[in-house]
Amino acid sequence: MSAHSGAAPGHERAGAALAGDEVDLPTVRKAVFASAMGNCIEWFDFGVFSAGVMTSIIGTVFFPSGESGGATLRSFALIAAAFIARPFGGMFFGPLGDRIGRKKVLAATILLMSGSTFVIGILPGYGTIGVAAPLLLLLVRLTQGFSTGGEYGGAATMIAEYAPTDRRGFFGSFLELGTLAGYIMGAGLVLLVDLGLGEDRMHAWGWRLPFLVALPLGLVGLYVRTRIEDTPAFQRMEDEGEKARSPLKETLEHHWRTIVTLIGIVLLLNVADYTLLTFMPSYLVDFLDMDDVTAQLITIGVEAVMIAVIVPLGALSDRIGRKPLLTTAAIGFALLSFPAFALMQTGHPAGVALGYAIIGGLLVLILAVIGATFPAMFPTKVRYGAFAIGYNVSTSLFGGTAAVLVGSLITVTGTNYVPAYYLVLVALVALVPIRLIPETAKVPIDRIGTPEAPEAAGSGA
Repeated sequence: MSAHSGAAPGHERAGAALAGDEVDLPTVRKAVFASAMGNCIEWFDFGVFSAGVMTSIIGTVFFPSGESGGATLRSFALIAAAFIARPFGGMFFGPLGDRIGRKKVLAATILLMSGSTFVIGILPGYGTIGVAAPLLLLLVRLTQGFSTGGEYGGAATMIAEYAPTDRRGFFGSFLELGTLAGYIMGAGLVLLVDLGLGEDRMHAWGWRLPFLVALPLGLVGLYVRTRIEDTPAFQRMEDEGEKARSPLKETLEHHWRTIVTLIGIVLLLNVADYTLLTFMPSYLVDFLDMDDVTAQLITIGVEAVMIAVIVPLGALSDRIGRKPLLTTAAIGFALLSFPAFALMQTGHPAGVALGYAIIGGLLVLILAVIGATFPAMFPTKVRYGAFAIGYNVSTSLFGGTAAVLVGSLITVTGTNYVPAYYLVLVALVALVPIRLIPETAKVPIDRIGTPEAPEAAGSGA
């Protein structure tokens, strides 16, 4: 791919990176780390907030003791409430990233995310300020959801646009490695603080400590993000004057069918993701009567194994494609969800761990490839916004509600197999859009949306 006459050297390198030639790997690695850091912070918060001991503490600290509903369900409701703001954050930050650049927007989102988590750690409880406590907590969670709505799409876009074509799956898998690492960091820190302080001090003030750690993590991420250039694809588009005049308008007018397809795939991703990482720790404690420590150790153990295999799976997708892994995961959830939850009902730690590992193993097949798959569904000039809108609409509807919905249905129906029913249903639905999307594993990112690129089913472009 030839550069424009008179183009800056940086843009020549951008073209080379997109074509997979003479890639500046140190710069790519720095961009990958900067992007994954935001995902790590987002899921650090989930790891802290959804830890079995933490959900009961949050539900009692910020609400009156006589409030209807269990403390855990109140905490899950707060998690779900934050997702209301995510589509709005996607619609605001996504098109803004297509207009002014990925780097500037991602610097703002990581600061907002980490700052919001920090603020939870210093908020006074219901016993101090009364009804203002849950209202302030809700406001902070909404701010967090708004910023997160702009974070994930931009982070995935940055990695995809920096990575060489033949290693986009490999580098893209580090985005979700950040998810798993952040979750383990959050859940592990809660476990250590709980064991170190004991129940009384943990409930009195120790629960605040894990939330406070988010701010220094965010400052590290901000520092790294300010030390990299914007993506090669964005620089090239800007240099050649190809930016959309109104990215949001173009996204909604010409790419809405592909966004609907994305929503269908993200449906399975998020129901599985938030069931496993947000709901399951409390499920093991509240519905299977496991102790907090054993539940957390099983959760962290499964996450650690997922971290060990996610990058090799991402590299595998560079060779065989993204669709085989996505298809295997969807079929696996349809066939194995009930056996997995049956193993958990044994109550034996080995059976619970094996059932949990089956769900985690199927989920990691999806996590390994989405960082390379989803950005490649859209052309450069609307990539950030279209991805952010579709991803966050689906996440808001199905991801954030997963824990409170499944928990409530278990309480109402009296069956612990509700998560299995839900996973089978969404897996069957997701199979359709997975089969419709084109295989883009070997397509340069700057060719997406051009006549020679594979046509996305129903793209409307």
